Amino acid sequence: MAGSGGPLSRSGLRGREVELEELQALIASVARTGSGGLALIQGEPGIGKTTLLAEAVSMAGAAGFSVGFGKADELHHIVPLSSLAACVLHGDQPLLSGDALVDLARNHDQRIWLVERLAEAIEARAGSVPVLIGLDDLQWADPLSRFALQQLPTRLRTSPVLWMLAGRPEPASAAEEVVAAATGNLPTVTVSVGPLSGAAIDQLTIDTLGAAVDERVRDLLGGAGGNPFLAVEMLAGLRTARASDEPVPPGLVVGVRARLKSLQPGTLRFLQMGAVLGRNFGFRDAAALSGQPTATSLAALEEAVGAGLLDDDGDHLVFRHDLLRQAVYVDIPPSARKALHREAAHHLVAAGHQPVDAVPHILRGALPGDEEAVALLRRAADDILPVTPGLAADLMTRALELVPSARPLRFAVGEQTILCLTRAGRNREALSTGDRLLAGRPPLEEFSRLQAALGGTLWNMDLAGELRRRAETALAVGGAAPEIGARLAALRALALSREDDLVVARAAGETALRAATAIGDRDAHVLALSGLGEIAQNAGENAVALERFAALSAIDSAFLPEEIVAHLHMDDFAAGKRLLLQAANDAGAMRQAMTLWAQGQHDLGLGRLDDADADFVTMERLEDEVQVPVQQVNGRVIRSRIALLRGDREAAREHLAAARERLAVKPNPGNTAAVLFLEAVHAEADGDIALAADKIRQVQQKGPFMRWRLLRDWVDCAIRMALRRGEHELAEDLAAQAGAHAERNPAVPTATGIAAQALGLVTRDPAMLGHSVELLRTSPRPLARAAASADLGQALLAAGRKHEAVAALTHARDTFAESGAHAAAGRVQRDLDGAGDGSRRAATTQRPVQGWGALTASEQKVARLIAQGHTNRLAADLLVVSPHTINTHLTSVFRKLSINSRVQLANLVMTLPDS
Repeated sequence: MAGSGGPLSRSGLRGREVELEELQALIASVARTGSGGLALIQGEPGIGKTTLLAEAVSMAGAAGFSVGFGKADELHHIVPLSSLAACVLHGDQPLLSGDALVDLARNHDQRIWLVERLAEAIEARAGSVPVLIGLDDLQWADPLSRFALQQLPTRLRTSPVLWMLAGRPEPASAAEEVVAAATGNLPTVTVSVGPLSGAAIDQLTIDTLGAAVDERVRDLLGGAGGNPFLAVEMLAGLRTARASDEPVPPGLVVGVRARLKSLQPGTLRFLQMGAVLGRNFGFRDAAALSGQPTATSLAALEEAVGAGLLDDDGDHLVFRHDLLRQAVYVDIPPSARKALHREAAHHLVAAGHQPVDAVPHILRGALPGDEEAVALLRRAADDILPVTPGLAADLMTRALELVPSARPLRFAVGEQTILCLTRAGRNREALSTGDRLLAGRPPLEEFSRLQAALGGTLWNMDLAGELRRRAETALAVGGAAPEIGARLAALRALALSREDDLVVARAAGETALRAATAIGDRDAHVLALSGLGEIAQNAGENAVALERFAALSAIDSAFLPEEIVAHLHMDDFAAGKRLLLQAANDAGAMRQAMTLWAQGQHDLGLGRLDDADADFVTMERLEDEVQVPVQQVNGRVIRSRIALLRGDREAAREHLAAARERLAVKPNPGNTAAVLFLEAVHAEADGDIALAADKIRQVQQKGPFMRWRLLRDWVDCAIRMALRRGEHELAEDLAAQAGAHAERNPAVPTATGIAAQALGLVTRDPAMLGHSVELLRTSPRPLARAAASADLGQALLAAGRKHEAVAALTHARDTFAESGAHAAAGRVQRDLDGAGDGSRRAATTQRPVQGWGALTASEQKVARLIAQGHTNRLAADLLVVSPHTINTHLTSVFRKLSINSRVQLANLVMTLPDS
């Protein structure tokens, strides 16, 4: 750390013994326990964070850790994953090859997918050796690396992976986000590095000058304020001044500016160009910007390295410390800095760099009206949109600011800005931006383009009525390009899918599809098929919906979850499973949260309540991570229903409260009906049948398609509530809609069976209920089969046919119990007890809270696989679930077993009897 050479190899560690001990203890803990940990080293510039981090990394390496280490850069923080890439590509044994990382970047189109692949690579390495990943200058980490750092430590907490991060306290957002995400999930240590003590400064002086500290030197060093970098620079200057018998100037000038002043003009110019380019920069780039011949620049480089200002790592030149770069940078007049940044951007693009590499300079140097800068920002935003949509939206917002309002280019830039903001989930901002542009009275073609761009925004905001109004207005005024007209027509059909007259909606969708096909516009084609799929689903036409969503996913794999759910509505769980496997193995898989939604529907339909609950937990977490809540209301409604089936009333009430909270954010008709239905179920469980029936009636009033869509699998529950209240007309209405749904879907056993069950309940006809049970024998849904058998058993008991009743009730009880619906099984058991049947009872007792017995069947399977050494990915493949769901199960396993590492899990499982 010496300014110009000398025996300072350990000077940066003087006075840091306590901090080092704390970090060493965490290193030892991770190695000993086999579980994860995170350390954040914080302090002001030059306070010794980098030296402390480097020493801790060295200690971990000596302790047998596989080490990856990188450093974020202030002017390279736009490039997605650039900060974390340095950690996984460098080190004793890189976690990923450069080609593998490029392959990830080429194939992925969502942040969650990429983070999971990184997690798999790190987890695989940690299976044989503890891993340390260190990142310096966290405050400058790029957004995608920050996103990954918020997810990975918790995702890998059960593996021996230690994260060591260093950064400044300001800006604090990056560090706060990472630490907040890790806190409570794995051991987390924050090491605040403060000024050195006077004794440590004295020892630094002896290290450098080889002599005791006199009062004159001590007074001079007081200006360093305990900052080791400044102190070492001052001491280096003192040593140089003593050797040349020069007077000693005060303060920082001793360490930095005196050296800058002594440089040749060409060297200073070369350093200034380097400072503009960043702490790391290319020799050719700096030479080109300084306008000097290569030979002159080479001499400048040699002088800068000799002065202790730059290091040369063979690929890049690096300022030895960012404070050195800042000392050079601040001496450039502000107006010149702006011009140089703009010139740097132009040069980097001309030299073949990616637009995103030039963006930091554009942001610092572009002035309004700079159309080249606007073009670069647009290209960069387009490049990074799939992985960092928030940053892409920021770049486009800046691009829009640079375009004067009088220029036609403003509307094209505005359209792209709206699309980026919408993709980033910033819908209100997108709508506000669009309305400001529309207020500028754009030409008709631009008016139509802007309204089409706002279509996705309005749909995301559940403003279907406003979407229809705007689409119809834009179509009526005319002037749209053919492809824009087709998109507007498709958006209109999509909006109509939320209205009552689905005949009109279907006609509009078919017209839009024909137009999209004739024009050949992919976006219009996707929108038209999406609208027709929604319309068919809302009309209860399962086969038609499947046809539309299959065609849609063939064009855009992002809609694979919709196709999966459509297969499930047809009772085709084999196709659903095949497509779920395809989604899990697809390198370009999109919309991970929606895929988890489809997985949850699959597992719920097959009666795998434990897996379904874990799927929906994971889905909500993924939606929170990308800040795009879509299915959170429905997810909580289903989880509450699952909890009631299991007999966990407390959890069920918690999910109901959460569903209400999320409904306030997204109060569309479907969500409103879902929460009303859940409130009815809870009212019945609480014994308030009047309230339950009233809630069901409200659901019926929320729209003709929402009624059956919500109740198609649970209509029997709603009918029972109505009958218990004596609301026969309501029960008959529910049975009639179940019958209509069966008529539309005669090839779906669940639909026809539930229709017969509904009619049998209303008519109290054991024969019809028996027919329902027969129809449902070919249904893949065990909970539906169990409910029908329970209804048949109760009807047979009422008819005095005890022997037949016991058989039906026993089948219902056992089927409920096998699915984990222990509360439902318990209710059927009470009917059996009432019938005087004392035969075998199903296991309906509630699981303990802690220990192996507290684990669900799915959790036990996951625990055994992980204990055998399987990674999350391998366990997921074996169990045909998502790796995200495996992680959710594993989190629950560790909590219930009070352990925190895979090693502990393996040791515990070894003591268990084979099963």
